[in-house]
Amino acid sequence: MAMVKKSITVTAQQELWLQSQLATGNYASDSELLRDLIRKEQARSNEIDVIRKELIKAEQSGFSSRSAEDIVNAVIAQKQANGEL
Repeated sequence: MAMVKKSITVTAQQELWLQSQLATGNYASDSELLRDLIRKEQARSNEIDVIRKELIKAEQSGFSSRSAEDIVNAVIAQKQANGEL
């Protein structure tokens, strides 16, 4: 995978947070930490899209006795069963 170099500007508060994360030893560099944050956000966005599609599908299929929370929980359970979470 090709890497693209980026330059970003963060606030002083964000820099302190980044440094505190690096101090845990879980990340070797700012870049590694930021890539991990991006991957997590991408996964979260994908999960939201799946839930949204399932809710739309449920609404279009007609009346259901399941609540939106039931549908969300079913989708999450399915993703866990598939090893996606």
